[in-house]
This record gives sequence, C-alpha cells and structure tokens, in this order.
Amino acid sequence: MSQERTAVRQRAEAVLRRLAGAQARLREDQWRAIEALVVDRRRVLCVQRTGWGKSAVYFVATALLRERDGEETQLLDRTAPVGPTVIVSPLLALMRNQVDAAARAGIRARTVNSANLDEWDDITAEIHAGAVDVLLISPERLNNPDFRDGVLPKLAATTGLLVVDEAHCVSDWGHDFRPDYRRLRTFLGNLPDRTPVLATTATANARVTRDVAEQLGTEPTAATGPRPDVLVLRGSLDRESLRLGVLDLPSPAHRLGWLADHLDQLPGSGIVYTLTVASAIETAEFLRSRGWAVAAYTGQAEDADRRAAEQDLLDNKIKALVATSALGMGFDKPDLGFVVHLGAPPSPIAYYQQVGRAGRAVEHAEVLLLPGVEDAAIWRYFASLAFPPEEQVRAVLAALHTDRPISTQALEPLVDLRRARLEMMLKVLDVDGAVRRVRGGWLATGEPWSYDEARLRRVAAARAAEQQAMIEYASTTGCRLRYLRECLDDAEAVDCGRCDRCAGALFPAEVSTVSLTAAQTFLGRPGVLLAPKKLWPTGLESVGVPLKGRIAPAEQALSGRAVGRLSDLGWGGRLRGLVGPGAPDGPVPDDVTAAVVEVLKAWAHGDDPWPSRPVGVVSVSSRSRPSLVGSLADRIAGIGRLPLLGQVISAGSVAADGPRGNSAQRVRALHGTLTVPDHLATAVADLDGPVLLVDDLVDSGWTMTMAARELRRAGAPAVLPLALALAA
Repeated sequence: MSQERTAVRQRAEAVLRRLAGAQARLREDQWRAIEALVVDRRRVLCVQRTGWGKSAVYFVATALLRERDGEETQLLDRTAPVGPTVIVSPLLALMRNQVDAAARAGIRARTVNSANLDEWDDITAEIHAGAVDVLLISPERLNNPDFRDGVLPKLAATTGLLVVDEAHCVSDWGHDFRPDYRRLRTFLGNLPDRTPVLATTATANARVTRDVAEQLGTEPTAATGPRPDVLVLRGSLDRESLRLGVLDLPSPAHRLGWLADHLDQLPGSGIVYTLTVASAIETAEFLRSRGWAVAAYTGQAEDADRRAAEQDLLDNKIKALVATSALGMGFDKPDLGFVVHLGAPPSPIAYYQQVGRAGRAVEHAEVLLLPGVEDAAIWRYFASLAFPPEEQVRAVLAALHTDRPISTQALEPLVDLRRARLEMMLKVLDVDGAVRRVRGGWLATGEPWSYDEARLRRVAAARAAEQQAMIEYASTTGCRLRYLRECLDDAEAVDCGRCDRCAGALFPAEVSTVSLTAAQTFLGRPGVLLAPKKLWPTGLESVGVPLKGRIAPAEQALSGRAVGRLSDLGWGGRLRGLVGPGAPDGPVPDDVTAAVVEVLKAWAHGDDPWPSRPVGVVSVSSRSRPSLVGSLADRIAGIGRLPLLGQVISAGSVAADGPRGNSAQRVRALHGTLTVPDHLATAVADLDGPVLLVDDLVDSGWTMTMAARELRRAGAPAVLPLALALAA
C-alpha cells in the first residue's frame, strides 16, 4: 500500500474509533470498500452478513469525503463533488437509528420523509449551505413529484456519496422487491462523473447480486455482466453467535403453548415473527394473558405505537415483540437474544434476513422455527398479489390519459385491482417509462411498452423454488446454517457445529397440559367484529354508478360479527376448509353451528352488545355455497326461535365478490344486482327490531353492505350482519 493510502487508512481508523469505540478496527473488506469509495471513487456492492459493519463503511467514507482541513485532505481527489452523502433507506426505524449513529461520529445527518414535511424547506436550505453531511431518504421519496422534480436534480448534482441500503430491494429476483428502488436508475444517471456509490445488503444470493451490480453500472449487458468499475465484496455469511433449530409441533395451540412454557428459557429479549397481522395480534394477546410482557408490531399499527414498541424492546422493558415482516429491516438491537418464527417465511433468504437481527453483540442467540401446515396457503395468498396479468395492465394504460392526470382512487372503478396491487403496478410502469406520476395522479406517457411475461414467469418459478427450499430447510438432516448459507450462494458454507442437527436438540418439544389447554381455549374463542361501511368508494359516477360520499345512515348496516378470520391461528384452518378456494358446498357442521351460537351469545351480552335482539333471519343467496348459507340461516332461526324470512337475491356474478377486485369494482359489479323479493320486503317492513343478515364469507364487505342497504330501503328498521368468516 502506498504511503498516501496508508495515511487515508489511518484517518479512517480514527473516524471509526469515534463511531464505535477506542478498540474498534476496520476489517479488511471494510477498508477495501472505503478505499474504493474515497480514493478511487468507484461503485461498490457489499454483500455482508448482518453485524459486519456496513454502516461504518459509509459513515467513515462520509467523514473522509467531507473533510476540508488538515494534511490528509491533500491525499484525496477534490476535483469531484464533496456534497452530502445521500442514503436511500427503506424504513423510518432504520433512519432514526442511523441519525443517532451518525451523531456519535460527529456527522450531521437529517432525514426527509413523510413524517417531517414541515422541515423540508429548512433541510433543503441546510443542504445548500453545506451544513448537512448525510441525508437519509426513503425510496418512495424518489418518485414523489415535488421531490423528484424540485429537489432530486439539484441533490444528485451535489451528492458526494450515494448509499443504497438494503440493496436487494432493487431486484425483483430478491425476497423484498420494491418498485420505488428502481427509480435509483434516474438518480444514478444524474450523478456527476466519478461520484462514488455504495450498495449494501446482507441477503442476496448470486442471482440477486449480479442483478444489483448490473443496475449499479450504467451500461450493463447480459453477456458481460457488471461493469469493471463495480467492485463486489461478498463475505462469509456465517453467524457464529446463532444457534438454529426447528420444532415441528402439531397445531397452532401447541405452538402458542410451547411459547408460553419456554419463553423464559430464551435469553434476553427478542422477536417472535408471524406471517400475518391477525396472528401477531392473537399471539401477543395470548402471551400477555399468560403473564408475559410482550407487544404486537404490524404494518397496520399507528407509527407512534410502533415506535413505542420498538423502544420498549430496545430498553428491555418487554420480553418480545410479536411482529410481522414489517419489522424485518430497519431495527437494530445488538443484544437481541432470540428470534422465533411462528410459521415459516416464504424463502430461506427472507428467513436469513430476519434471524440476522439476533446475536449481533452477544455470544449466543437462539433462533427457532415453528412451522405450520397453514404456511403454504399463506404463501399462495401473498404470491397472488404479484404483478397483474397483461390484460389488466393494458386496461390501466388504456384508462390513463396523456393530457390530464388520474388519481389512483379514480382508476379503481375502471380496473379490477386492489389499491396496493394497483399502486405497485403503476410504480413499475413508471420506472419502465409507460406512465408518470405527477401532482394529481398518473399520466400515460405514450411511450411503447411491452409486457415481459417470460421474466415474470421466471420470477414466479424462482419464488416457488424458494418456498420448496424453505420446506426442505425445516426437514433437512444436515446443518441448518449451512443450508441457509448455501441458499445464499455462500462459497464458504460449512457445518456450524451449533444447530440442532449438528449438536442435538436444543429445546424439548413438550407442551404442558396447562399451557396447551389455555391455548386451545384462547384460540377456540369464536367472534370477530365486522365493521360497517360508511363511505362509498371514490369515482363510481365515472362508471355510471350514482353513489358517492357518505352512505346514508338510514341505509347503513350496524356492526356485525363473524366466527373468525381465514388467517386466524385458531378458527382459520377450520373456516378455510368450509369457505376457502375449492371448498365443497354442504350443510353447516355442528361444531361451526355451536361456534355461531357462542358468537351470538357474546354479541348479546358482551362489551359491545347489539342494540336489541334480532327479530328475524335473512340470508344472502349464494351461487357457490347455497347449501352452507341456507342451512346456516335455517339453524340460526331454529335455535333462536326466529322467523326465517327469506333471501336477498343476487343476480350478479360470483367474481364480484372474489378475492381480487377493489372496493369500487365490487360496488360497480353489485350495483343493481341485489333484490329484495316482494314477500321479504313486506315481512321486514312489519318488523319492530333488527334483521340478522347471514352470509358465509365477508371479503371486501360490500356484498353485505349493499344487501343491508336493500333491506333498509325495503323498510327493515336495522340490519345485523353475521358471517362464518372474514377474509382478512
């Protein structure tokens, strides 16, 4: 190493000690990355395990690039810009951690995100004044029209270092593809020559690594791969502190009971991951009922609640966060003692990413997978939300104009896609140049666009292979950590000597009778709320449906009830067998009827009782499950000694209540298709109390809402919806 480079390394070591303590030393690959960024102004991709110190690389590089005084600055090329480092980071939690870490190293860091809109002008002024060393932004911010058009060009022109954190999100081959990350192509294209770029991830196999490296280059080709100026640093993915194990337990009740029995044997505090929001909430509630201090963490929770839960775990005030994948990236607790999964993630890569949160600064941490038979069904559901078929994409492009923007809400009545899926598709089309996001919505660009069906098939096949690999992980007879490392194409993978396959079972599979009984009782409780709709979807008038604004109170249903959700740990499996895809029609089973009776009892005498007892039963006609719905209404009427008044007749298509469409499409398809026969209208108009409206499955809730509306318009004083299952 030349004398000049040695001096730069010495300065880098000094900055690291400010950041991480007096004993800290740069690893060789850390120095290689810093050298490439600071001295050679190259583009670098670091694929390194969690805890390796990726953030130290970009903070040290930032400090060196931003220094303006002292002899060491004479060693560096000052002809290139030395503006702020821009870090594109996926989650606010990670941004908060990074700002705190930067401050410890004397680095001035700010964030621009949806939570601090009122600070944008001040932050922009600070950047122009040279007072900001690091600016953290979310990938979504890159395509915000005001930011993209007003801030991004100037920011790119003055960026001293671009950092792409969690870079596997750039690739649709990765486990957590995010279309907004593709907007980085524009950012990269606007950077001045020789602006260094650092991309970091802990979870990328060889294919994802190649894809990300190619996107970092400006002229990638399939034949040549990444440009020579993209330095790829892949390290060993071994995690010496982790002990991996799998417990194959027969039911959700056994898994909850096992946790209640053994949580105290897991070191420190940790994370319990679940596959669905409902499971996270149920698990947290059960563990609290058994005396454990835990909190639920999901993407549906308020930001303030998530931040409070994060802080409680950081402060060791709780034993565990029970979390969905919303906590997967962006949470840094070096002494996290364990990660338990109730249900397997859909790929070994996703699993490695999540378990990597544990054991970063402790000698050992426990990692346990408790898979469930329902895992595959949950994987299939999320896979169904992938990029839509070509005819749906073409319908969106046909609906967009080139002269006036259309909002996402206004598009919904025109295309049969739910909001999240529609927005994801529009972002991909934006990156591809077919549409453009502007103030007020989306514009078609008129540019030619082709549907890459072959690539989408390959991605779907890769996803299926990953799911199979996760099944095989649970049953492998070999080293578990080696299996994960080989799935990530770690050439250094060897047996760990610590996991349950290498060293024997780490925990017993037994569940105490007390805990198992408690879990069975808890999960066996039927009853979830059906919240009434109060507003019509936006844009219905544009497709000839004369409904808008608030649903008239005189046409609304009251709050309703269902036995359970299809995603529930307890009733979910039983209900999927009755109303899930492909379930055969037949009379309602006795055990489910008994559960309905329990729901009705709790509804009558619980904390939020119905306003008065129903005085009649009406069902919604069903094409797919007429026997199930009819027998359910008949048995409720018989048990409750209520008159069975008839059916609301549906002349619409079954697809109108399928799992795919958005609210506007449901209302559009249902409008004018629901009829209250004359004899039923006469009967409900003479009632002096509410009608119990019975159906099998509530998905969007619009069939029940509009059937209740027709009954109210026919004279029913009130309508109480009752269903077997709630889809989500």
